[in-house]
Amino acid sequence: MKQRMTLFMAILLIGIGLSNAQVSQVTGNVMSEEDGLPVVGASVLVKGTTVGTVVWFDKK
Repeated sequence: MKQRMTLFMAILLIGIGLSNAQVSQVTGNVMSEEDGLPVVGASVLVKGTTVGTVVWFDKK
């Protein structure tokens, strides 16, 4: 019974850690090196992964 409880707690903690690892937000601006204007439609990828997004112009 003690082994089952330990295994359950380990799986629970690993699951919580994995779900928290996926909740991150990156913010910033993609600017043109030539004229300093925002680049709309640029693809941004996390280095070494297939995780990415496309930059949109969001006027606030």
